[in-house]
Amino acid sequence: MKNKFKTILTLGLIFISLITINAQKQKMENTALLIIDVQNDYFPGGKMTLERAEQAGENTRKILEYFRKNNLTIIHIKHVSTNEGATFFLADTDGAKINQLVLPKEDEKIITKHFPNSFRETDLMDYLQSNKIKNLVITGMMTDVCVEATTRAAFDFGFSNTIIGDATATRNRELNGEVVKAAEVQRSFLAGISALGSLYARVINTNEFLSK
Repeated sequence: MKNKFKTILTLGLIFISLITINAQKQKMENTALLIIDVQNDYFPGGKMTLERAEQAGENTRKILEYFRKNNLTIIHIKHVSTNEGATFFLADTDGAKINQLVLPKEDEKIITKHFPNSFRETDLMDYLQSNKIKNLVITGMMTDVCVEATTRAAFDFGFSNTIIGDATATRNRELNGEVVKAAEVQRSFLAGISALGSLYARVINTNEFLSK
């Protein structure tokens, strides 16, 4: 009787594990990686250098490799400036090119945008819907501009968002004549976007994502 109970318990645990694994697999199949504006002008030598751009780019590369290995949906967002007087991400310049750390492969989707919100006047929504995407893993630059605008818009459109915090980067800001350090901007943004029980997005780091 005791052995029979153990067998039933073992089979039950295996069944639950299989259900959990299948649910996780299905969730990932409905998940896309959104890489926002990882472009040369944000890196050392560029026209709008960010703090920790190289580290954020390297972490984005790791996330990208995970999505490639698992044959999941990948979307590269590229910004091209059209505003009069723009000084970076100018059309047909090296600075506007996607950085070598995350260069797209031929079969990976590239979307060009002209506004901080990656959904605005692009085919991003159509592409996500056609691929039955419900969840977004978001990396990129700048944390408090295009990453924020896109994440909040994605939430309003009904997507479940995860931001890889250490795969994003920004720069010093100025408020009322005082400099706000990039690290403080970064920390405040990530705290705000994940407030109220991760309302707009869950924020985790690269190692957390890769170890799940």
